[in-house]
Amino acid sequence: MRISLEGKRAFVTAGGDGMGRTTAITMAELGADVFTCDIDASGLETLPDSIRTWQCDVGDSDALDAIFDEILPGGLDILINNAGVSGPTKLVEDITNDEWDQCMSICIGSHFYCARRVVPVFKAQQSGVIINMVSAAGIMGFPGRSPYVAAKYAVSGFTETLAMELGPDNIRVNGIVPGNVNGDRIERVIANHAALENLDPEEVRKIYAIGTSMQCYVDPQEISDLIVYLVSDYGRHISGQIIGVDGNTETLWPRSS
Repeated sequence: MRISLEGKRAFVTAGGDGMGRTTAITMAELGADVFTCDIDASGLETLPDSIRTWQCDVGDSDALDAIFDEILPGGLDILINNAGVSGPTKLVEDITNDEWDQCMSICIGSHFYCARRVVPVFKAQQSGVIINMVSAAGIMGFPGRSPYVAAKYAVSGFTETLAMELGPDNIRVNGIVPGNVNGDRIERVIANHAALENLDPEEVRKIYAIGTSMQCYVDPQEISDLIVYLVSDYGRHISGQIIGVDGNTETLWPRSS
């Protein structure tokens, strides 16, 4: 099996780091014309020259619209809604309005803003693929992370609904559950969890691992490999699925005592 994305045009949100960066590079290597954005310009500057980039806060629909105004006249085949933020690690009574709103605007708002713009193009050409980054927090509870969980549950519902709504137009929509992905972001999550429960970060790291059946962490490339399969012709009849690359998460918060 050889996956080719020759002739495809793809937009990836938050492509400057982590899973988004790996996915953008992998798709470009497979022949796609790739476009991406990130709030942090430093990561974008080191992407391959073939990938066109914009600095953008994806929680700002006007900023995204400006990017789509440049991209969509040339067509688009693939949307990867990768952007997300961890949100606060706090008990619900301690969360501020601003913390709640920011988490919602990035984790679910950006998915909506992007889908709203690309769907008319996909319908006109009677083809297209949308991949939404869910989370194990979008299929089970996670104490101390209520804004993130609420947003990711919304992404799960949005994914399943769009698959039903857009399927008659040959548009496929799937969600991915990444699990514990190695990188800076999981390090911040671990540190915040450790601070909330007054634990050693290494203890939290072990707790997260044993929360999965395979007791593992995964690499960003594993997520990218699934994405390129799903957006390729090999995945042409896969839609409406929430697929885990996570070693089978059993719980996000094993009790430490």
